[in-house]
Amino acid sequence: MADPITSRGAAEDADRSDPLAAARSLFRMPDGVIYLDGNSLGALPAHVPAAVADAVNRQWGTDLISSWNANHWWALPQRVGDRIGALVGAASGQVVCGDSTTVQLFQALTAAARLRTGRAVLVTDGANFPTDQYVADSVADLLGLTVQRVSPADVSFTEDVAVVAFSVVDYRTGELWDVANITERAHQAGAVVVWDLSHAVGAVPVELDAVGADLAVGCSYKYLNGGPGAPAWIYVADRHQDAVRLPITGWHGHADPFSLEQVYRPAKGIERARVGTPPMLSMLALDAALDVWDGLDILDVRAKSLALTDLVIGFAASELPEIEVVTPREHARRASQVALRLPHAYEVTQALIARGVIGDFRAPDMLRLGFTPLYLSYAQVWAAMQLLRAVLAEEAWRDPAYQRGRDAVT
Repeated sequence: MADPITSRGAAEDADRSDPLAAARSLFRMPDGVIYLDGNSLGALPAHVPAAVADAVNRQWGTDLISSWNANHWWALPQRVGDRIGALVGAASGQVVCGDSTTVQLFQALTAAARLRTGRAVLVTDGANFPTDQYVADSVADLLGLTVQRVSPADVSFTEDVAVVAFSVVDYRTGELWDVANITERAHQAGAVVVWDLSHAVGAVPVELDAVGADLAVGCSYKYLNGGPGAPAWIYVADRHQDAVRLPITGWHGHADPFSLEQVYRPAKGIERARVGTPPMLSMLALDAALDVWDGLDILDVRAKSLALTDLVIGFAASELPEIEVVTPREHARRASQVALRLPHAYEVTQALIARGVIGDFRAPDMLRLGFTPLYLSYAQVWAAMQLLRAVLAEEAWRDPAYQRGRDAVT
């Protein structure tokens, strides 16, 4: 790992030697904006508007229903799934794309519990993203399970645990959990593990096959830059595909969908994880967005992510004594974001946005900054930290304008 960046000159030097520098030109970004919120919504790849225009004007407008075959719409969920699978260490035929993250999570948790009938407990993280917890409660209620909320850092497994459902990354703090270790220990207890990769895919190398993962889900609008509402994906390991029973049995997942049979028969392999007609325009936008990954190495992405977050953590520790760095400093425990705890965090976030630095706020007191290595430069991140220091030194956050809207997010 390179030496920490502690000056503007060092940041500019790092940009000149950045193996990902060319990727910045693949994105459309407003002038004067330093975008540190790609962990919520990724930036727009520059070629996606043309791809969407073609999908609307030619594929839908001219080719009409023939596009299911002529433009390969029918095969798109698995083709996109395989492209995502390549970024998370999943061999072909184990990932399919097409529904929302909530739907995919419901599918995965229910299917996992059905693989372990007779066991009574579903374990999840009490600090997990709310939807993950809500879906866990819903599945437990439907199947008569008990939910136990425990941090991945403190979890232990007993013989009554059916399902373990964790996120790879803590969405608030950016802490990265040990996927391999947790999966192995859960398997030793006979449990099935469902991982949520929404804050990991496209930022952190994850090897689902290598760690023996069972099921996983993830969104595609964060580090994959698929656009707002882009369809999510589900991973089902090969060894489970014949036995898995998914709760939502739509016609696209039927063994012979165009027979229009009255009774459901699951398709072979990952195709059974399809449900109904996917949001095709969003799927085509995502497929185009994934082109930015062609020829890139996820290990280069990881190295730059760590260097960018090192820059921020080091700057905060040395220059901003009023700030507490919540994100772990150890590389093995850090994903691609930094959470900073400080007084008046909401107002500071708004003051930064007014100056062109877009991050986000997490109640009650955290400024959360996300780092997408494909379109962020070291010099931009250095400039963002200078602006943060100025906002604090000048107490610019005291402007009443930056307090508006606080009630809507706390």
